[in-house]
Amino acid sequence: MGFRKDFMWGGATAANQCEGGIFEGNRGLANVDVCPSGPDRSAVITGQKKMLRMDEDHSYPAAEAIDMYHHFREDIKLFGEMGFKVYRLSIAWTRIFPKGDEQEPNAEGLQFYEEIFKECRKYQIQPLVTISHFDCPVHLIEAYGGWRNRKLIDFYLRLCEVLFRHYKDYVTYWLTFNEINMILHAPFMGAGLCFEEGEDQEKAKYQAAHHELVASALATKLAHEINPENKVGCMFAAGSAYPYSCKPQDVWEALLTDQENYFFVDVQARGYYPSYAVKRLEKKGVFPQMEPGDEKMLQSWPVDFISFSYYNSRCVAAPGGEQEEAEGNLFRSVKNPYLKFSEWGWPIDPLGLRITLNQVYDRYQKPLFIVENGLGAVDTPDENGYVEDDYRIDYLREHIRAMKAAVEEDGVDLIGYTSWGPIDLISASTGEMKKRYGFIYVDKQEDGSGTLRRFKKKSFEWYKRVIETNGEDLGES
Repeated sequence: MGFRKDFMWGGATAANQCEGGIFEGNRGLANVDVCPSGPDRSAVITGQKKMLRMDEDHSYPAAEAIDMYHHFREDIKLFGEMGFKVYRLSIAWTRIFPKGDEQEPNAEGLQFYEEIFKECRKYQIQPLVTISHFDCPVHLIEAYGGWRNRKLIDFYLRLCEVLFRHYKDYVTYWLTFNEINMILHAPFMGAGLCFEEGEDQEKAKYQAAHHELVASALATKLAHEINPENKVGCMFAAGSAYPYSCKPQDVWEALLTDQENYFFVDVQARGYYPSYAVKRLEKKGVFPQMEPGDEKMLQSWPVDFISFSYYNSRCVAAPGGEQEEAEGNLFRSVKNPYLKFSEWGWPIDPLGLRITLNQVYDRYQKPLFIVENGLGAVDTPDENGYVEDDYRIDYLREHIRAMKAAVEEDGVDLIGYTSWGPIDLISASTGEMKKRYGFIYVDKQEDGSGTLRRFKKKSFEWYKRVIETNGEDLGES
């Protein structure tokens, strides 16, 4: 009983939220670099405000982030000390192809990630690499319009081929796109879409999504051809939708919400557009334009496993109600009266993780991998940089207990778990530094000040023990 012996415990980061060094190593400018912190962030990441250059009126947290570009050896050593079996990280597209459409890759960028992978190997940590984690070169947005243009499939596949060949000896687990369903909620971040006046935004989003889905299938094909050992997964932002009440209209709204969420994975895991999506997209007049052969490609190269982020469940009511709203991972939902909430208003629902695991596994019958889960909170270190983060331990303990039940009692095939932000980093949704997730505290403050020194929090030793015991010792409170 319990987790499989080769269960992959670890942590997850994204290049744009931790690396910094955006003007070093011949790296180009990416969409995520120009997403500012502050009140304009939401308009930028949703494509409503066009910002493709940095200006002096905004702060851009990705520029330095936590400077892992210069600290990765120190950071990976700490991951090794915790006993990580796997480290999920992403490749910054513009480190490999600074503009995105070059013929030849940037040698400095390739070398940088090779050094990271060698460092991981030193501690027997297996890399799990996200090829595109909210990452699109600004040049591809300016010259081609981002993922609304089919040409991006070729540029993406060129990136994939370079990665699969260059890192063949280091990486066998890959994710094609991070939280692919976020195209619908944060289209600039998810697909480099800046909307023009009068443009049919829904049509643009679903066309961009189709191009990413085709690119994902072709990347899976390429990965298997280059190295038969490669395993390729999709990744989506998960969290089951509960009806606010047993009123049939609320139940129906929850079903529609889940279908919207699963649509992308339906295509990536099953290999075709589900009938509900075809009908609704056609009715709205936003069904994407397909090229001959697209359907065959999608069908021929489904993903090997399914990964997802889980921070919270959602609660949904039929339109027209007056329920109070709650926040959560860029999704809006109504406030669930039965749950507690984080400092950022996100519902805390460990049982929801078990429910989600069961629903996803029942739907696809493919191995699952939880690649993001964590609690964003304000941490207050003592004079030695130590943080007593019992609230984080409590959150993670209950979620790990829930996923253990899904494995032991429900028979879900779960292959790994990487907590989000094993080290403090920039928040994707808000751009804040004060919203911390890590087992490792980074002395970097909201105003950009700080020494960037790393300090172990109380949760560091707790997670180390969880990994040592393969999830048997959760340090009961």
